[in-house]
Amino acid sequence: MSPDRKRLAVHLYPAAERAVKGGHPWVYAEGIKQQRHPGRPGDLAVIFDQKDRFLAIGLFDPASPIRIRVLHCGEPETIDRDWFIGRIRVACELRQALSAFDTTGFRLVHGENDGLPGLVVDRYGDSVVVKIYTVAWLPYLDDVLAGLGVLVRPDRVVLRLSRAVGRAVEDDPGLQDGQMLLGEAPSEPVKFQENGLWFEADLLRGQKTGFFLDQRDNRARVEELSAGKSVLNVFAYTGGFSVYAARGGAHSVISLDASGPALAAAERNFQLNRSNAGVAAAHHTIAHGDAFELIPKMRDRGERFDVVVLDPPSFAKSQSEVQRALSGYARILRLGLDVLSDPGVLVAASCSSRITADRFRALVEDAAAKAGRTLDVLQQTGHPLDHPIGFPEGAYLKCVFADVGG
Repeated sequence: MSPDRKRLAVHLYPAAERAVKGGHPWVYAEGIKQQRHPGRPGDLAVIFDQKDRFLAIGLFDPASPIRIRVLHCGEPETIDRDWFIGRIRVACELRQALSAFDTTGFRLVHGENDGLPGLVVDRYGDSVVVKIYTVAWLPYLDDVLAGLGVLVRPDRVVLRLSRAVGRAVEDDPGLQDGQMLLGEAPSEPVKFQENGLWFEADLLRGQKTGFFLDQRDNRARVEELSAGKSVLNVFAYTGGFSVYAARGGAHSVISLDASGPALAAAERNFQLNRSNAGVAAAHHTIAHGDAFELIPKMRDRGERFDVVVLDPPSFAKSQSEVQRALSGYARILRLGLDVLSDPGVLVAASCSSRITADRFRALVEDAAAKAGRTLDVLQQTGHPLDHPIGFPEGAYLKCVFADVGG
């Protein structure tokens, strides 16, 4: 996959040019005023301003609405293997502090926010997952591997493809989601530590890259709130919040999810941590099914919980889905409040960049008001250290912790 780095000269319309000058990492197709030739995936698009001066350089993807992902803006630079290694080095240095917290699972490269748009690199112990969101990265995978070899020295590297990239390469027998770029494929989920707890991740088939690493700090906050409590973890996936709650002293924890395999992994994650007294003492059960169907049944049976965690998948993957997403959040918030004790602690998260933090908090407050509950926001959180924010659309995660009364 040695890159054939052809240059593609590009001029932008004024609005797109201003956005690039302001540091935005995306150039949409409609922002391009002129380009010298059609261009191929991975060509280096050299953007010139209206006076034909160098403005920026980025990766070109002729099939994506995001036509150029900007790598560098300002004075001209040579984009080569050393350049990529330098960017990866800066990203790794930012995460060095995590090792002091018994954490071996974290995000090494957070795409646009680390200056490598369309590229995500997650570390799970001695294993690394590289996920690409544009075919423009395919010619540069060897450069990425070189950087990881120098800076991380992993035993294995797994390639994961976004849906769009998977569709684009589905006829290429040499490229598939879950293929190995380095080392042997794991025969079972790999183990890693997070704040001293052990978890497993299915690097080949798991959601995202195998685990939701971005909720690490929020899981730790739930641990602090769980002593002596009953906890309902909705959209539990593989039980991250559940295990933390148990270590924090929760006497009972229910993990609710629609995925049977995810819940089986949640039970294995509890087993991985049975040496911890809190985890061993907690009564952990699973509830397999649709949250919108199971929670009303819990409510009608009179079940109530001291802590309710709501961490649903993104309800808005596009701007056209925002209104439906708002309705979905309002509905799940109301259901969560229906089974929350008085008093109780509500933990509500959203991972949609199209729902702002202020709007989400207003949704939580409105749901409580409509349920006739008092609500005192304890904390509103955003992104952890390994998921920095470099541009507006990069701010997707928000979480509200609130005391709720009758």
